[in-house]
Formats: sequence, structure tokens, C-alpha cells
Amino acid sequence: MEKLQIQKFGITKDGSKPYLYKMKNDAGMEVQVSDFGATLVNVTVLDQDKNPVEVVLGYEDAAGYENGTAAIGAIVGRNANRIGGACVTINGIDYKLAENDGKNNLHSGPDVYQKRMWRVIENGDDHVTFLLHSPDGDQGYPGAVHIEVTYTLTEDNAVKIAYHAVPDADTLINMTNHSYFNLSGHASGTAWNAKVWIDADAFTETDAELIPTGTVVPVEGTPMDFRKEKVVEKEIGADYTPLKLAGGYDHNWVLNGKGFRKAASAESEETGIKMEVYTDLPGIQFYSGNFLAGSKGKEGAVYEKGYGICFETQYFPDAIHKENFESPITKAGEVYDTTTVYKFC
Repeated sequence: MEKLQIQKFGITKDGSKPYLYKMKNDAGMEVQVSDFGATLVNVTVLDQDKNPVEVVLGYEDAAGYENGTAAIGAIVGRNANRIGGACVTINGIDYKLAENDGKNNLHSGPDVYQKRMWRVIENGDDHVTFLLHSPDGDQGYPGAVHIEVTYTLTEDNAVKIAYHAVPDADTLINMTNHSYFNLSGHASGTAWNAKVWIDADAFTETDAELIPTGTVVPVEGTPMDFRKEKVVEKEIGADYTPLKLAGGYDHNWVLNGKGFRKAASAESEETGIKMEVYTDLPGIQFYSGNFLAGSKGKEGAVYEKGYGICFETQYFPDAIHKENFESPITKAGEVYDTTTVYKFC
């Protein structure tokens, strides 16, 4: 592992001066993260010809992330994904959330974690740990929460993201990473030519506003079946209501198995780069970048619809309102710990 490099990463609107932390292993893989948003800024891996390829979409500096609207590289919290009616009830008390997706709440509203300064509390050549204190009432949620996110680069070419949080009151915690991957290169165009596999026999049905109905639908015989690896674009335009409602893939898959396990993979035939996704959570949101719309990224790249795909590990969307979904509530004083790994091979 090479020595950790730290450099300035621009300036934000309030005058904060974030830093960029660069880790590189002996195999030549590099990971860059920033204390602005605890953001995953860059992942560079070697392709089949040993050439370096940047495989996540991103911006040149903190201002790009501050002005961005697509949650590129973001750590999302307190709650990732959608909550119907922008309201949660915890211990019989209703808490109103911001309505930023029609009448619903998406990724906890406009006051997002990815546009805040986090504090680095530990770093080494292979890891960086970020800290955020979320006060009681933050984003409308009850309870103050101590949140840590640790990025670790391993020698076997994995990015490990470990989440650790402890609330002082019962509250909803459901965090994820919203990086957009393009294994042919961040500026290579569409990512829909990737071959994707998802270890799930079912997905959660949604209504027209993409809020789960509570019904779990088998993937068998539908375009949602990724149990055998297939190219994303093969069925993304199928005459299938869930795909039409979302403008492509933007759904939660019900992962098979329990505990920490391999949940999904993606592969580029162009570069030969393959990524495996591991998680201990029950669901994964596979999102095909349907709402990317000309975002101007690093190195002059312009990210259009479908130029990146996301694998967001999570509790099911709107689980707070569905008794048959695993609860996203963490009790006062209890520990929320979850780990996601993106491994390249």
C-alpha cells in the first residue's frame, strides 16, 4: 500500500476548504474520497491490458458535488430512497419530512448529508474514517445520531464502506452509497452495455410514484430477472409497467440469503473489468441512471442518461410503512452497523 496522499479539493459556498484523500494499493488500484460529503470521488482500476480506468462518475472539485443534483458518489442518510407521504411514525409520534419527490421524500430531502462537511477522525494508508453529528430533528427525524463512515482500500482490489451509527432516541437509519459506475470508463458513454447479475428471486412492486405497494413480485419471466447475467440494455425498453413507470431500472431487489454475501455484479466486455457487490442488508436498488441529464463531470465529461449505473445496498424503500418489510428503525443506544464492498477483478 502506498502512502496516503492528502490535497486540497476546492472551496464551498460557505468558505469551507475540503480535502481529497488518495489511497493506492500495490496492485495499482486507487481510491479517492473527500471530507465534503464523505464522498467517493474516484475509483481507478487496471483493465485487461493493465491500463488505468476511472470507473465512477465524478466532479473535479467540491464545488461540483455541492452544485450537483444527481447524488454522484454520495453517502446518503439518514434514509436512502423513498418514503411515501413524506412522513414517518415512530413510537406513535408523527414526524413530517420534506416533500422533495412529489408528495414523497427522496433520500431524506434537500438538506442532504453529501453536501455537508464531515470530520476526519482517523486515517491511514489504506483507510479514512469520516464523522458527522446529526442533531435531534435533523431532516425531520427524531434523535441525535453519531455517524461514522469508513472507506478502506484492500490489497485484493476492494473498496469497503463501513457504516457505524448510534442514536440517542429511536429513529430511522438506512444509509447507502450512490456512486454511479461505468466499468468501461467514466467518460465512455452508456453504461447499459454492462453485463449485470443480481442474486434476487423477487423485487418490490411500486406504484406510479415509485413507492412500494408492499407486494413482493417474483422476477421469473420478467425483465427484472438478473439471476443469469445479462446486458442492461437487453430488456430495459420492454413493454413492462414497472420499467415504464421508472423510465428504466430504478427498483429494489429482494436479495437472497442472509448475512454478508455477494449480492450483485457488473462487467464490461470492453475493458474486462468486473465488479462484485457484497452486503449484509436485505435489499439493493439497481438504478440505471435514468435521470442523468447532461451533468458536467471531471475531465470535461458530460454524463447523459444511462452513462452510469448504481448498486445501492439498503433496507427496502418505505419499509417504515410496510409491516412485511424488515424494519429500518435503530433503537436508542443501539448500534447501526452495516458494510458494503465493491470488489474489482
